Amino acid sequence: MAGVIEKTSMALVFMYMLQLCYFFLFAAASGDAITTSKPLRYGEVVVSKGGKFALGFFTPGKSRLYYVGIWFHNLPKTVVWVANRDNPMNDTSGFLYLNEADGNLVLRQNSTNTLIWSTDISVTGNYTAMAQLTDIGNLVMIGNESPTTVLWQSFDHPTDTFLPYSKLGFNKRNGQNWMLQSWKTEDDPATGSISLRFNTSGRTQVFLYNKNVPLWRVGYFFSGEKDVGSPSMRRQISYGFNLSVTEDDNEVQTSYHLANANAIFRVGVVPAGYMQAYKWDYTLKEWKIYGSYPQLNCESYGTCGANSNCDSVNYAYNKCFCLPGLEPRNSTQWQNNNDASAGCARKKGRPSMCRNGEGFIRVESVKIPDTSTVTVQKELSMEECQKVCLRNCSCNAYAVADVTNGTRECLTWHGTLMDTQVSNKDVHDLYVRVDAIDLANYARRSKRELTKAGKVGILTACVTLITLIIAFFVYCKRRKAKQELELNSPRKEEDGESRTQPSLPFFKIKTIMSATNHFSDENQLGQGGFGPVYKGTLVNGQKIAVKRLSQGSGQGTLEFKNEIKLIAKLQHRNLVKLLGYCIHKEERMLIYEYLPNKSLNFFLFERNQRMSLDWNTRFHIVSGIARGLLYLHQDSRLKIIHRDLKASNILLDATMNPKISDFGMARIFGEDQIQARTRRIVGTYGYMSPEYAMVGQYSTKSDVFSFGILLLEIISGKRNTGGQASANLIGRVWELWREGKALETVDSRLGESYPIDLALRCIQVGLLCVQESALYRPSMLQVIFMLGNEVSLPSPRKPAFLFNSDIENSDSSADRDPSVNDVSNTTISAR
Repeated sequence: MAGVIEKTSMALVFMYMLQLCYFFLFAAASGDAITTSKPLRYGEVVVSKGGKFALGFFTPGKSRLYYVGIWFHNLPKTVVWVANRDNPMNDTSGFLYLNEADGNLVLRQNSTNTLIWSTDISVTGNYTAMAQLTDIGNLVMIGNESPTTVLWQSFDHPTDTFLPYSKLGFNKRNGQNWMLQSWKTEDDPATGSISLRFNTSGRTQVFLYNKNVPLWRVGYFFSGEKDVGSPSMRRQISYGFNLSVTEDDNEVQTSYHLANANAIFRVGVVPAGYMQAYKWDYTLKEWKIYGSYPQLNCESYGTCGANSNCDSVNYAYNKCFCLPGLEPRNSTQWQNNNDASAGCARKKGRPSMCRNGEGFIRVESVKIPDTSTVTVQKELSMEECQKVCLRNCSCNAYAVADVTNGTRECLTWHGTLMDTQVSNKDVHDLYVRVDAIDLANYARRSKRELTKAGKVGILTACVTLITLIIAFFVYCKRRKAKQELELNSPRKEEDGESRTQPSLPFFKIKTIMSATNHFSDENQLGQGGFGPVYKGTLVNGQKIAVKRLSQGSGQGTLEFKNEIKLIAKLQHRNLVKLLGYCIHKEERMLIYEYLPNKSLNFFLFERNQRMSLDWNTRFHIVSGIARGLLYLHQDSRLKIIHRDLKASNILLDATMNPKISDFGMARIFGEDQIQARTRRIVGTYGYMSPEYAMVGQYSTKSDVFSFGILLLEIISGKRNTGGQASANLIGRVWELWREGKALETVDSRLGESYPIDLALRCIQVGLLCVQESALYRPSMLQVIFMLGNEVSLPSPRKPAFLFNSDIENSDSSADRDPSVNDVSNTTISAR
């Protein structure tokens, strides 16, 4: 018996020793490196010494394939590098090991004995000692004969993410390009079509491409202006983002690091066609989008076509102008459709510009044109550069700038001038060649402007004096009325800003009574959520719309002041214009511009009116609403969240241009603020995002959700109502989309008179906007890009079926105080 026990004990000890050997041989989770005796298998991870990054096997999103990658450790899994992105494994038998025979790091699938991936390096006399994961996210292979020798590193083979201390660049000797390439989709890390890379043709620039089609051009790297042509990026770099660029005869490269060592930051390219920068928010426990590029309309490559200048600095939306001496190539298309894609060409019937009295006109403060085809000459002054260009009859423009090594460069263009953009900062001047006629006209115009300026100065002084006298008497007369509004009180508003006096006219109650015929029934335009709206005509013939706030409307003094304060500062063609206000005892009134076509609600849901909405009109309305929201979220001086976007709050002018109205529930956000919360839920059932309706959390993505509902309503001609998920509009569209019958969503009154591809694109964008998680919804900039460009779109995820109540009227407003849990969890999956 003792012998049996002894044998049994020995067997147990032997099994235990085998388990220990297996642990020490194969368990890599406890170290930061892979060695010849310690490979990596599925379920194990290598963690960097400081615990910042992890290396292991992963399955992205809904995929059933397996990859080896690097991700941020102890954060929601965000993959920053993939080894076998174009050759996945279909089971969990893979293992990553150091090959003792040749020193390579190899990924092999055991079940099929298939080589999946290898570092593919040639090691001579210095075999690899280990593959170590560092705290900057770099997987480094180190030689055993010389521990400081790096034989291979993942930073030399980036995928879609640009980390601090890594590099992007181009080796001029061997043609190696360190570039970013997007994932194919959110669930597929295979090489996608979007890339960020250097272009060293002509003069070095960085481009964002869709395959080989440029989407965005960062610009020419000048000294002190390493991001010329990207005003939005320039602002980010000033906030502790230290970018360095070096260039010599061998290579050009760029890298960056953060002033704050504790910050977690990454830059990546996404399948939707953007470069995006993310910063980890320790408070919200989520990734915050730090910047998305191209951000402004003019930043998209060639927005206005060839030989043009795009301006979104002085305009709320991009405005196209021809460069001096040029005219629209297709003037009808340019003026009638606001489509400048055909660009500009030299004026017809003009004299030769070859030694025939021609010269140059300066275009100030611009992102200079694409330098891919420029001729570069160093150490030339401005005058010398002008002479070089003037002597060559094929030279169309020139510019001079200081470059990073302290020298000056003369750039001359001899062909098409592409992607010129007005800058909001004094950057560089472009000198464009014009013929003798344009040069003379420009000189005469400049002289007239100088003479006129002198005369205007004297006249202005006189007018100013008279105006001050009149203003004093007007001020005394209106002072009492304006004080009733009490907007100069030092107390704080709900949004945290001190109250300020809006620069809007104050209308007397007698003026309003006369204009509306004492608020007669025949002048009533409709009944809004906060009171009736009346049509009126002022004594000068101007037509107005008067929003008369009822005392029981729910929009009190706070909302009234909020609407005045917000709209007074907003100017955009797709926002309703506020003309003034009126206060009389307990009465509060807002005076707007009059829009003869009422609201979108009237045309969309009135049976006899929907016929007038053809496809072009509907898409025009969708585009206008999107541009208005983009202005509110990004391009205005204030960052505004509307919070009550719906069909009845979209007004239409005489030519069916949409204008967003009713800013009583809107809120101002700080420049870097992402989201906010409130205990008072206001808005309209059927349009509210789930995170706002349930916990009072709102952001720009809340407006995106409402826009998605509105987009689907415009396409289908149906309201988003119903008691079951399958019965409301979102549920119905989602089911049709999954069944491949999305076109059944389109309003039957359109018949077949609509573009099928564009209709499907609109439906897909609408579903992307109403996804249940705000994280996956696109921004309004991305929405506009997706609607206006034929790019591949991500597959929409499950939409929110939140509003499945028995509410019959989708225009009924919500105003409630829910029980709010102060703790919010945000989950980020896959990446």
